[in-house]
Amino acid sequence: SGFNSIGHMDMMSRGRHQIGHSKEGEEFIQNVFHVVSQMFTGKEKSNLAVCWLQYEISKVIQCLQAKKKKKLKAQGRKSKKLAKNFLKAPDNRNNLLLWKLYAYLEWLLGNTDDSRKVFDTALCTAGTGLKSAQLCSLSLLYAQLEVELLESLEGAVMSRAVHILTKLTENGPYVPYSGQVLSVSVLKARKTYEHALQDYLSKTSVADQDQVNDADQLVNLVGCYALFQYLTVGIDAAVLIYKQASEKLEVSASRKCENTGENFGILNFPTALEAVTLLHTNLLRFHMKISVYPLNPLREALTEALKRFPSNQSLWRSYVHIQRKSHSASKARRFFDTVTRSANSLEPWLFAIQAEQMRKKLTEKVQRADVGEIHCTIPETGLTNRIIALFEHAVQSENGTHCPLLWRMYLNFMV
Repeated sequence: SGFNSIGHMDMMSRGRHQIGHSKEGEEFIQNVFHVVSQMFTGKEKSNLAVCWLQYEISKVIQCLQAKKKKKLKAQGRKSKKLAKNFLKAPDNRNNLLLWKLYAYLEWLLGNTDDSRKVFDTALCTAGTGLKSAQLCSLSLLYAQLEVELLESLEGAVMSRAVHILTKLTENGPYVPYSGQVLSVSVLKARKTYEHALQDYLSKTSVADQDQVNDADQLVNLVGCYALFQYLTVGIDAAVLIYKQASEKLEVSASRKCENTGENFGILNFPTALEAVTLLHTNLLRFHMKISVYPLNPLREALTEALKRFPSNQSLWRSYVHIQRKSHSASKARRFFDTVTRSANSLEPWLFAIQAEQMRKKLTEKVQRADVGEIHCTIPETGLTNRIIALFEHAVQSENGTHCPLLWRMYLNFMV
């Protein structure tokens, strides 16, 4: 094609092949990691190891999405070897973030039992209590992965996920799951979560030195408590916790602006608010997958969130996903129009284009179904013109002019 893609560009497809990680780009990135890792020591080296492992995980996810089994096996072997080497280093033995990523890697590769062993080992050595942000984050991911294996909420109170979330609130050492959860433990855990959340929410209004840590910790705490309530009480109880936390974070963020007249604290609280919103919408999506639940709460939550965070790609993906099921495009179009006018970021344009391209693909598929050689007699020009107009407006915006991806998508579409 006349050029090599460095790293990966997952938006573009060439014929039937997705452009993935090219050989040259991959070598370049690996070389950078190797060279840079020799320059760092201590905490910085651990942070680099975390970045490297996250990059390896992104490649595994790409192999999973492309359904390339052979490549997945080879990639899995390489990534696991790297993760084990990182954890052997004396500085990294107690790094919960690396343990968490290694366990997640095993889970993605389909080694559920091995992954559980890694999670359990990390939790046993990690100490106790809701005060540790990393411990909460580890428990939250472990519980989320376990919940995804559930087919319905029946008997969820006795599940491994509830065991993990109750053990997190106890001050004793972690004990691996033995098949049952005591009702007394569940009641005690609920009280502990409630008090811990109240403490954090009352604390966030005070300007604090450890604000970033506090914000991270609050997100993990809200995630654990809401998931716990979801499994033991139901979806409404979980949504209530997300709403409480979001309201409090909104108030804190706006008050900080008024008090100081500058963006003090804005760095942390909107990111915490964004993370809480993401947890909220993901839980609603999961709940709709395993049981009957109306679409409206999720649609409302997503539209509110996207007005506030127009550059969040995960939220846009969810929004496009739910709008695909709707037969009427007008509501989504109006929403995209509103956001693109007010936001500076390019994501709303890219996702508006993607949504229309999906609609065009679907229309063509329906029109060409089971007719053999005779293609649709009425060409679908309306959507084509709409997509071209969107591209034109997008490339005229300040960010769009300088975005190679947007120009390439435009060229690709015109071809």
